[in-house]
Amino acid sequence: MLVFPNAKLNLGLYVTGRRPDGFRTLESVFVPLPWCDALEVLPAAAISLTLTGIPIPGEPATNLCLRAYELLRADFALPPVQLHLHKVVPIGAGLGGGSGDAAFALRALNDLFQLQLSAEGLESYARRLGADCAFFIQNKPVFAIEKGDVFENINLDLRGVACKVIYPGLHISTAEAYARVTPRPLRHGLREALGQPLETWRHTVSNDFEDALTPHYPVLSEIKAALYAAGAAYASLSGSGSAVYGLFPGQETPPNMSLPAEYQVWEGQL
Repeated sequence: MLVFPNAKLNLGLYVTGRRPDGFRTLESVFVPLPWCDALEVLPAAAISLTLTGIPIPGEPATNLCLRAYELLRADFALPPVQLHLHKVVPIGAGLGGGSGDAAFALRALNDLFQLQLSAEGLESYARRLGADCAFFIQNKPVFAIEKGDVFENINLDLRGVACKVIYPGLHISTAEAYARVTPRPLRHGLREALGQPLETWRHTVSNDFEDALTPHYPVLSEIKAALYAAGAAYASLSGSGSAVYGLFPGQETPPNMSLPAEYQVWEGQL
């Protein structure tokens, strides 16, 4: 079975408090981003994981795809599988690539072995793998609260809006980002702000990690300024990583941005 785990974007991200378990409380809107990895899951004589594409830090045994398999195997009589992950989505970019891989592994195993887990059941497993993993089970725009694993429906129409995502090759770990950010009260109602025309978001929708990270990584503000100069109606850091995106009214992103060759870029429709 071959699946294509996608990334996500954060439209706004407010870190509002600290939880007793050490996590932060937040508010954000998650939307699927069709920048994808490839994951193959096949029955095999022994469990294995092979990796290609972007190098993934850490030991393969700690990979979230393997952890997803082990979670399900603890409750179901799963036979061994061969997992192959081809990594395309940048790591440490704030795009949720690892979380998407884990969630799609759960979904693929559920389908391959006919476990008949509901979306809610799969989300329960996904929450045990990471704060935003559960988002990728249903993979639709949501208003995310608590530690990013509790979802509310949101009406959000991005038809006719093009998106350009720029990753400057800068890995920012989740641990570093959260160590730098300071929880603070909400300054805007996010749901209400996103209900207004796209052109107004520049003044009402923000990401708290920008203020926390930009002083240490000025390239983030440089990319954001370049996206606005290129005609973006709204530009922002995504998540707690280093990818910066711009939203452009119309069907196409600007072709005239001059970027360093080592930058990774995704562009298209959301």
